[in-house]
Amino acid sequence: MAERESSNLLIRTWNAVWRPTPGSLRLLALIGVIGNVVIVVSGGAVRVTKSGLGCPDWPRCSGDSLVPTHNPEHHVLNMSIEFGNRLITFVVLGVGVLVFVAALRLRPRRRSLVWWALAQPMSVVAQAVIGGIVVLTKLHPAAVSLHFLVSPALLVFCVALWVRAGEGDAPPRPLAGPWTRRLAAALLVSCAAVLVAGTVVTGTGPHAGDAESRRYGFDITDVARIHGELAWLTIALTALAIVALHRTGAPAAARRRAHELAGLIVLQGAVGYVQYFLGVPAGLVLLHMLGAVLMWIAAFRLFFALRDRGPVPAAEASAPAAPRPAEAPQPA
Repeated sequence: MAERESSNLLIRTWNAVWRPTPGSLRLLALIGVIGNVVIVVSGGAVRVTKSGLGCPDWPRCSGDSLVPTHNPEHHVLNMSIEFGNRLITFVVLGVGVLVFVAALRLRPRRRSLVWWALAQPMSVVAQAVIGGIVVLTKLHPAAVSLHFLVSPALLVFCVALWVRAGEGDAPPRPLAGPWTRRLAAALLVSCAAVLVAGTVVTGTGPHAGDAESRRYGFDITDVARIHGELAWLTIALTALAIVALHRTGAPAAARRRAHELAGLIVLQGAVGYVQYFLGVPAGLVLLHMLGAVLMWIAAFRLFFALRDRGPVPAAEASAPAAPRPAEAPQPA
């Protein structure tokens, strides 16, 4: 009789990491995606609350203390917000390590998944180092921009592992024509340009992390216009991709991914224009940052949906236990 799945969450988590299945590995990868989205939003909260120097030192928070302590120059709320963002980084790092261990333990081992999984904890470490540079440079806008852009780069590894864990290792078989696949690739480039331009807008505008931090010397109207034009280019490419997918009879999953991307871009554009005309309120900035990373994830899901790599490799069956020898009857 098959052993019943344990209802203990700790045991189930241990099994998902130490005795992973393709399904449990994919779930861990999804948790990694969610964790990196959360850290983007928490980083945004640091910026809009002017808590970027709430912990003025790195790797310690203040002086010789790793945690927030009384500091007459920094409000306890700002210190707590900045320290909380640092803690979330450690949580995401822990998830990355668990994902890597699960990829190593998966049977049969899939080398490509191991490499995608290894990139996650290594990227989080790089992000932590860049975060230290941000603090030590007193929130220089170039360092702040780089710190944000590491998260979308890390999400490439997370989303790739999430998708690849649910498919096989056969050579990619195109599910759409070359023109449609080029459109999907152009969408990725366009979305990346929108993200980069967004960091310039933020570094020029009022939410750079601290009231005394430096800003880019650009005119906010000019950089916001460039950012908006890139967003409109992304909308046009998405519309062309949807038309191409429908006219060429692409799979329903690919069309759904394109519709999801279009919906996110429209919502993201609406939030962007509203926050611009309302004077960039903090709550809408956080919503705009969330929409940016969700748009980035949706663009990659569309890109991956245009090829097929076969079914997931069957899990290796564990060897059956050796039969125990029969015991000799004991005399009365």
